[in-house]
Amino acid sequence: MSETAGLDRIDRAVINAFQGGFPVVEEPFGPAAEALRERGIDITADELLARVQELDGEGVLTRFGALINAQEIGGAATLVAMHAPEERFEEVAEQVNSHREVAHNYRREHPHLNMWFVVSVADPDAVERVLADIEEETGQETYNLPKQQEFRVEAKFLLDGPIPEGDVDLSDVGPDVEAVDRDSLTPDERDLVVEIQGGLPVTATPYTDVATGLGVDTEWVVRTIKRFNEEGKVRRVGVIPNHYALGYTENGMTVWNVPDELVEEVGPEVAGLGFVTHCYQRPRHDDVWPYNFFAMTHGRSEAESEKRIQQVKETMDQYWDVGDNDWDTLFSSEILKKTGIRLDERAEANTDTE
Repeated sequence: MSETAGLDRIDRAVINAFQGGFPVVEEPFGPAAEALRERGIDITADELLARVQELDGEGVLTRFGALINAQEIGGAATLVAMHAPEERFEEVAEQVNSHREVAHNYRREHPHLNMWFVVSVADPDAVERVLADIEEETGQETYNLPKQQEFRVEAKFLLDGPIPEGDVDLSDVGPDVEAVDRDSLTPDERDLVVEIQGGLPVTATPYTDVATGLGVDTEWVVRTIKRFNEEGKVRRVGVIPNHYALGYTENGMTVWNVPDELVEEVGPEVAGLGFVTHCYQRPRHDDVWPYNFFAMTHGRSEAESEKRIQQVKETMDQYWDVGDNDWDTLFSSEILKKTGIRLDERAEANTDTE
């Protein structure tokens, strides 16, 4: 489906409004529909539910529910780059993808580092073992690029139409909760994370349905998800769009050699650009990878993507004289693997059973 095909004014309003900040209450579609009516979208709770069900069923959404922040659940994940010789590319991809710890793998346009994958493990110490195994099997060196500092992770994909800023935030609706100063999970919290990682049921009472499946009280599910949201274990609750279905087919991983003393200033400024979905500081690798700053952009056309990349450069130029060799854009040209990051194992390893 293209960005324009099949999506009417109400569909666009729903997608724009609820990519974060969906209410965490027993019957959430009521206050969500009310918020839309306040913005000129005439819709009832039942009609809103039906819209979300339809968008989910047609693949416009990847899911509806809570976007778990895996970093706060336990374990570790890292970005890895490597060179796969063209004559062996498929063979190397198959070897890398055979590792269950490899969650995502992409071919990217770069003269040397043309394979980029994410390794997710329950035990942070296991990353080195996985990379050593991959190097032994493929005969290729890996370049580990763990996140050193996060400036933004907020992949919102907005459409032309109502609520263009996507600024409906109903995350404060519901019970008052207080953050808990505890890194580990309880067994019940672990079970909840595993239950909701793939999305919530698209029903009038999603939290009740989750509670029934777990054999716990609805109030506990509501309060825990709301607390997770405040603690950062959940990044947001809402509709999670399939950006390809919305026409966002161009994604460029821009990389920059930012002077170390400027990273703290540059990071928030680039992260403040609404079209930047991910923004991190990562390590350099001498003689192979000179870049220490990553900013992911998405566009609905090559022209839009290029325009947005140029806006990132213009922001960078405000802080230092960016030379041609100080940055690059690596476009994704092929998805080699895309699976979940096995939150169940990471949550289990971080569960306090005593």
